[in-house]
Amino acid sequence: MKTLWQLRAENALRWLRQNEAIIVERGLPYLAYVERLPAAIVTNGLGQAMATELAAAKPGGEGSSREAEAHRLLYEGVQQWLCRDGGVYSAKSSLLEAIVEGSQDDYLWAQVEALAWLEWHKKFCRAYLTKNGD
Repeated sequence: MKTLWQLRAENALRWLRQNEAIIVERGLPYLAYVERLPAAIVTNGLGQAMATELAAAKPGGEGSSREAEAHRLLYEGVQQWLCRDGGVYSAKSSLLEAIVEGSQDDYLWAQVEALAWLEWHKKFCRAYLTKNGD
């Protein structure tokens, strides 16, 4: 039986491997955003940090389409971990809706889980990606 840490690591690596070709081929600045997100979560809270990621994922905003796609992938990565079967927001399809509708206990648990998942994800991204997505 795998520990929760092993499950997080496995999931974080799988997410990267599934999206690595897109990140590299399109030169997405994904690693930079992965490195920044934990600080944004600690500073602003999970809800605001993820709402910011989702807003930045909109094409035609302040950034380029490459930047928007990197933000979208990062948002989706965190969302798939927290909303998976057995996750904090199990059976929910929208992370932000789950946060708004959930309890404070679930929110705090989700924040801890997001930070723990990102810890693994960031390590794997540093191992497999370069800073500029090259």
